[in-house]
Amino acid sequence: MLRYLTRRILILIPTLWLISVICFVVIQLPPGDYLTTVQAQLAEQGDGSLAAREMDRLRARYGLDESVWVQYWMWISSIVFQGDFGESFDYGRPVADLLAERLPLTLLLSVLTLLFIWAVSFPIGVYSAMKQYSVGDYTFTFLGYLGLAIPNFLIALVLMWVSLTVFGQSVGGLFSPEYRDAPWSFGRTMDLLAHLWIPIVIWGTAGTAGNIRILRANLLDELRKPYVVAARARGLPRRWLTIKYPVRVAMNPFFSTIGWILPGLIAADAITSQVLNLNTTGPMMLRALMAQDMYLAGSVLLISAVLVVIGTLISDLALAWLDPRVRLRY
Repeated sequence: MLRYLTRRILILIPTLWLISVICFVVIQLPPGDYLTTVQAQLAEQGDGSLAAREMDRLRARYGLDESVWVQYWMWISSIVFQGDFGESFDYGRPVADLLAERLPLTLLLSVLTLLFIWAVSFPIGVYSAMKQYSVGDYTFTFLGYLGLAIPNFLIALVLMWVSLTVFGQSVGGLFSPEYRDAPWSFGRTMDLLAHLWIPIVIWGTAGTAGNIRILRANLLDELRKPYVVAARARGLPRRWLTIKYPVRVAMNPFFSTIGWILPGLIAADAITSQVLNLNTTGPMMLRALMAQDMYLAGSVLLISAVLVVIGTLISDLALAWLDPRVRLRY
């Protein structure tokens, strides 16, 4: 296991470097930059010299007049050695401050959504496989297809209406109006928990439906294998046998999908987040891309890509612990 872990970490280092290069190149592809847009707007308004000093300072700080590789080195070295992600030209604030405001809440929602996906899809997937073609299996299959087919923003609108009419909660955002700008307290925490279920259910719908189908199919395949048939012929109880062996093998997709489910939740469906008025990274990333705010867009893109790599590492380690065939292969 130690050899397997060392191998995965050694692969991780060059992968992260290559990802950082790709992220920076991608955000450099659109012509021009945000400062060019601002300068053109000020020139049209007759204020061409108003922000000249500030723009010169920013260009010198980030090397915007230098080559792409010089800009990349100034960007990545500031992140690695100083924790400085640059300055958001659109918001007029350091990117690190913007990430500190939105990333913790996004991470909280993502982790809770991942737990929701596992908690719901695991028992339903096992039940559907063991009760194949039963009424419950057909019901959960139908609901799973609905979860995959209905867009998240439409589910968001429906749940917002339910929250307002049935539970009497304010719609949009994660806090009621009276707690939106209030300091943290027990009441504000309880108000947050009362609003969390809507984005968790919405973000977790597609993942839950997909995991149910995957677990059901894998478990059905395992239940028909010779070792299960032989164990049943020797008199082992079906329920104990299923939980101990076939379910353990069928759970591999649960762990292998961490690498792409978690970053996908971090990115957060921008349309759904806008509908729900969530203060997450999704709408901020969309605004940064539209405004060509290169340092903010690049930082969010880099964090999402790093989470893919870290999630993949966690998936590999979890699979190696769950399935000896993975680690023994190396």
